[in-house]
Amino acid sequence: MGNREDLLAGARRCLEEKGWARTTVRDISAAAGVSMAAIGYHFGSREALLNAALVEAMREWGEQIGEAMAAVDEAAAPGERFEALWERLIASIGEHRTLWLANLEAMVQAEHSPELRDELVAGQREGRRGMAAHLVDGDEADIAEREVRTVGSVHLALLLGVMMQWLNDPDQAPTGEEVLAGLRALTARMG
Repeated sequence: MGNREDLLAGARRCLEEKGWARTTVRDISAAAGVSMAAIGYHFGSREALLNAALVEAMREWGEQIGEAMAAVDEAAAPGERFEALWERLIASIGEHRTLWLANLEAMVQAEHSPELRDELVAGQREGRRGMAAHLVDGDEADIAEREVRTVGSVHLALLLGVMMQWLNDPDQAPTGEEVLAGLRALTARMG
């Protein structure tokens, strides 16, 4: 690997170990095994490097979830798919806890970084489209914008809410079965 790749790997380790706000240039430099000046040379700033590392990590997580969703599709009967999907998503929250925490920190930091906000917005748009495609059994390229804005947006909102509960109080956070039961109860009340 070159310095740029080493810096990305080091920044990701720091995000996972220390979080966004507590990661310093010195931490990244030490984790990457390169000089602090290399950060400025390759990325311009600590923030730009952390942005790039976080975006790369979230993209990898998205690919893992996509693969898990495809595996659920192949293994589960149609009625079991949604619950199995949620069990997998919830397991992923535990497996990638530090990454989720860094993502939350980045959302706060995005208020002061238009570049980071743009990256997060792009990731959310991609996530909504992918979730909508999966849930309506369609191809991402063919999903209607209405389905992205309804099915995809609501599913993403639900995921973020469940994730917050799991990060703060995993013992009381809902399981996949409980998410499904809650959605059924809400749907029944709406008529």
